[in-house]
Amino acid sequence: MAKLTSNENNLTWAEFERIDLRVGTVVAAEFFVEAIKPAIKMSIDFGPNLGIKKSSAQITDHYDPATLIGKQVAAVVNFPKKQIGPIMSECLVTGFTQEDGSIILAVPDQQALNGSRLA
Repeated sequence: MAKLTSNENNLTWAEFERIDLRVGTVVAAEFFVEAIKPAIKMSIDFGPNLGIKKSSAQITDHYDPATLIGKQVAAVVNFPKKQIGPIMSECLVTGFTQEDGSIILAVPDQQALNGSRLA
C-alpha cells in the first residue's frame, strides 16, 4: 500500500460522521465452509435498536468460532448488504491487517453497551 501524504484522501468531518461504526457481541459463529478463502460466519448482537446482524470475516489465522462467542467487535453497520456465497452480509467487521496478511479484530478494551457508536 502506498504512503499517503497528509492531504491525500482526507475525509471531511461530515463524511466521517456518515460511517456508522458500532460495537456488538458475537452470539453465533461457525467456519464458512462455502467461502473461497477461509472465513468465519458470525451473528452479532448490536442491541435492541439494530438487532442481530450477520457477517463473514477472513479471520481464521487468529480466531476459532468457539472463541468468538461472547467477544465484542467493532463493525460498520451502514454499508449496503452484500451477498457472500449463501449468506447476506449485513455489516463489515473491522480489523487490522498484519504483515503476513492475517487480520486481528478491532475490539473495545472494555465491555461496551451493544450498539454503542464510535464517538
